[in-house]
Formats: sequence, C-alpha cells, structure tokens
Amino acid sequence: MREKTHDDRLKLADAIRGAQAGAADRGDVAMDAKEADLARIEILADDLRPVFEDVPIDDLQWDFAISKGGQPRLWIDATSHVMMARDRRTYRFVRDTRLGRIVVAESPEIRPIADAVTNYIAERIVERQRLMEGQRVSLLPVEPLKEADFPAKSLVHAAPQRSRLSAFITATFWFLIGASAGAGALLLLFWEHLAPFIKPD
Repeated sequence: MREKTHDDRLKLADAIRGAQAGAADRGDVAMDAKEADLARIEILADDLRPVFEDVPIDDLQWDFAISKGGQPRLWIDATSHVMMARDRRTYRFVRDTRLGRIVVAESPEIRPIADAVTNYIAERIVERQRLMEGQRVSLLPVEPLKEADFPAKSLVHAAPQRSRLSAFITATFWFLIGASAGAGALLLLFWEHLAPFIKPD
C-alpha cells in the first residue's frame, strides 16, 4: 500500500475544508444562521491554527479565540477580529481604530482572509520587536548634566581629590588623639615633679 505523501495530506485537508464549507452552505436552510456563521469561523480558525502556534509564547498581545455570541467572531487581538458579512458567505477581517472600524480584508474564500490575518500578525510582531529594541527614555523629572556645568577636568579629578581630602582628615584626627594620649601619659609620669609648680601658694 502506498504511503501518503505530504502533498496527499494537504489535498485531503483542503477536501475536508471544502466539505465542511459545503455542509455549512447546505445547512443554512436547516440550521440557525448563527450556527452557520460559527461553522465557517471555526473552519477559518482551523486553517490559521499553525500560524497561531508559531507566535512567540511571551507575546501576550494576542487573543486567538472564538466568541459564540449573537454574531460569532474569531478574535485576533483586542482590536481586530474576523466575522461573517450579512450574506453569510463572505469573511470580513476588521479592525477597530480611534477613527472608527476599518475593513482590512473581505472575501468569500478562506485563503485571502488567512493571508491577511497572517500578514497583520507579522506586522504587529515586528512593531513589538522594534519597540523592545528601541532606546529607553527615563520618565523621572531629572535634567541631564551639561558639560558646561561640570567641566571634564573636574569630573575626572573630583573622585581622587575627595579621596585625598578624606585621608588627610582621618590622619589628622588620629594624630590629635595620639598626641593627647601621649601628653596625658607624660603628665602622669612627671606629676610629682610638676606638682609643686602647679599647687597654689
């Protein structure tokens, strides 16, 4: 028995999708319109499943979910989704913007819509990568230092000067302590000789 090749499996998958679409068309008369729309949305989602699985797992901007409300939708992210047009045959890929809803792609065939969704996902991933790699700007209200305010020479030698000053102060402090201790020891040692001169008459 001949083993099925990769091309054979692709043809079988296309045939299955065609049969599902035909069943949805025939079922429009017998089934509720919502169920027919949901069947077509699920066919598209199944076609896009490999694309969804290739999206980086740490990229959380995507939804990739089907909502089964009054009008079934395949959600791509928070602002874009695919739904069926009023004729129940046409896929409509739309995106909500600040200026209103725009139609990104529209077709009765799955392939053009799947390609449009794939391109949209790729563009958004590239935009995210550019933002992550871009220069970061601090939001703290601190003005940057100007070279005129801090000359290069003072910036280079400021740290060594502060270090030498600190060492000098420390050495002077310990010298004064040592001198005080030595003077006290000498005073105790020669107290008997100095006492007659210190006591009042």
